[in-house]
Amino acid sequence: MPKEIKAVLFDLDGTLTDTEKIYQEQWPKAMEHFGYEMTPEKPLILRSLGSAFATEQFRQWYGDDFDYIKVRNYRRQLVENVVAETGIPLKPGAKEILQWLRDNDIFIALVTANVKERAERYLKKIGLFEYFNAVVCADMVKVGKPAPDIYAYACESLGISPDETYAVEDSPNGCMSAYGAGCNVIMIPDLTEPDEELKEKLFARLDCLMDIKTLFE
Repeated sequence: MPKEIKAVLFDLDGTLTDTEKIYQEQWPKAMEHFGYEMTPEKPLILRSLGSAFATEQFRQWYGDDFDYIKVRNYRRQLVENVVAETGIPLKPGAKEILQWLRDNDIFIALVTANVKERAERYLKKIGLFEYFNAVVCADMVKVGKPAPDIYAYACESLGISPDETYAVEDSPNGCMSAYGAGCNVIMIPDLTEPDEELKEKLFARLDCLMDIKTLFE
C-alpha cells in the first residue's frame, strides 16, 4: 500500500476526455494529405508520446527525411476542426470524480502531453479548469512521456513525494512516465488493455474514473 495519498495527477486525452479516438482518426488523414499511409496500429503507439520520441518513431517508420513537425501541425489543425464542430467529449464520471476529490481536500493536478495553451483552453471549454490546483504540460519539461520528467517535475514543483500520489493514465506511454517517476500508477484503459509487463507496474487497473473513490476507502 502507498503512503497517505496527498494528490491525484490526471492525464487528459483518453483519461478525462474521450479525445484519443479523434487523434486515431486524424493521424492517418494527416499522413494521407502529405502522401503517406498509416496503418491502424501506428496511431496507438503515438498516444501521449513526447515530441522527441515521436520524431524518432516517425523517422523509423518513414525515413530520415520525414518532416514530423509539419505533419503534426497539420494533424493538430484537423483535431481542432473536429473539436470546434463536435465539442470535447468527457469520459464518464470526469466532473464527478474531480468534485469528489475536491470535497475531500485531495490536491488535483493535470499532467498532460499537451502544451499549456491548448490544455488550459480545453479545460476551460469543458468546464474542468476550476477543479485543478495545478496544470503541468509537456512544454514545461525537456523530454515528454514516456520519460519520467513530466511527472517528476510535477511532484517536485508541487512539493509532493511521488509515492504520495496516484497518477491516472489510459495509455502505456503515460503509465511508464508516471511509473518511472515513482508515482502509484492507476490505469483506466481507453483503447487498449495493459500487457503483462505493464500490469506489473500498475498500482491498480480500474474500469472507470469513479472507481478511484474505492482506493481511498
